[in-house]
Amino acid sequence: MSDSTNRIDALVKANDVVLFMKGTVLFPQCGFSSRAVAILERLGQTFETVDVLQDPELRQGIKEYSDWPTVPQLYVRGDFVGGSDIMMEMFESGELQALFEQA
Repeated sequence: MSDSTNRIDALVKANDVVLFMKGTVLFPQCGFSSRAVAILERLGQTFETVDVLQDPELRQGIKEYSDWPTVPQLYVRGDFVGGSDIMMEMFESGELQALFEQA
């Protein structure tokens, strides 16, 4: 495994909910990241974030780690959930809330 893959794996395993995003919770750097944060906050979910813009290796590495081409990416209890579009669909259907309640 590469260094970035090891770092990503450690972050995913160390946090129940982690969002790899562009920017920060207070200053998202794209609309998709902003929407992902808003969904998690609306659900009252505690989560960690990782700003992929601060580290180009991490930005590319997360795409390879999940085999998903875009950011943001949400992980819940070590499992990849998806990006902001999937998060929105799951939020609207109630699946995302149910996923968090299963903890």
